Amino acid sequence: MKRVYPLTIQSGMSQSESYILMLLEPESGIQIPIFIGGYEAQSILVAKETIKTRRPMTHELIAHIMDEYGLSVEQITIDRMIDGIFYATLHVSDGFSSKTFDCRSTDAITLALLGDKPIMISEEVIEETGVMIDNNTLKNDTAKSLEELEEQLRTYEENEEYERAAEIQEKINKIKENL
Repeated sequence: MKRVYPLTIQSGMSQSESYILMLLEPESGIQIPIFIGGYEAQSILVAKETIKTRRPMTHELIAHIMDEYGLSVEQITIDRMIDGIFYATLHVSDGFSSKTFDCRSTDAITLALLGDKPIMISEEVIEETGVMIDNNTLKNDTAKSLEELEEQLRTYEENEEYERAAEIQEKINKIKENL
C-alpha cells in the first residue's frame, strides 16, 4: 500500500456533472484519476478545504456520530478496481478494537479528509490506473493548489478566523513536505 493525496478535482470532459479526482502518489509522481459525480466532488472539496457549511453534510454527520460514540477512522484503503469501479475499505477503531467496512471510494476519501487520516492505495491499483504526468504539469497543478490555499489563508487571517487559518497552514505545509 502507498499513501496518496488528493491533488485536484477537474471538470470531466464527457458529461456535465462529471468530475475527475486526481490522487497523487508523491514518491513516484504518479497520479490516479477517479471519475466522480457532482455531489461526490462537492463533498470532497468541502472536506479537503475544511469549508464550513450552514448545515452538516452527510459525511460530516457520520463523522460527528462516530466521534460521539468514540469511533475514529484510522485510514482508508483503495484495494482494487473492477470494471472501472474503485473499491475501498474504511478502517475504524474505538481505541480497543478495529473494524473494516466496504465503502465507496469517494465516501471513504471524504471521511479520511474530514479526520485528516491516511488515504492508502494498493500498488496493483496504482499500476493499473496510474498515469505519469510530466514534472512541469505536476508542479503547475501543485502550485495552483498552493496558490488557492494561500489565498484562503490570507482571507481567513484578514477576517481574524485564526483557527481556520491554522488548518489551511497545516495543509500548505503538508503539500510542501511532499514536493
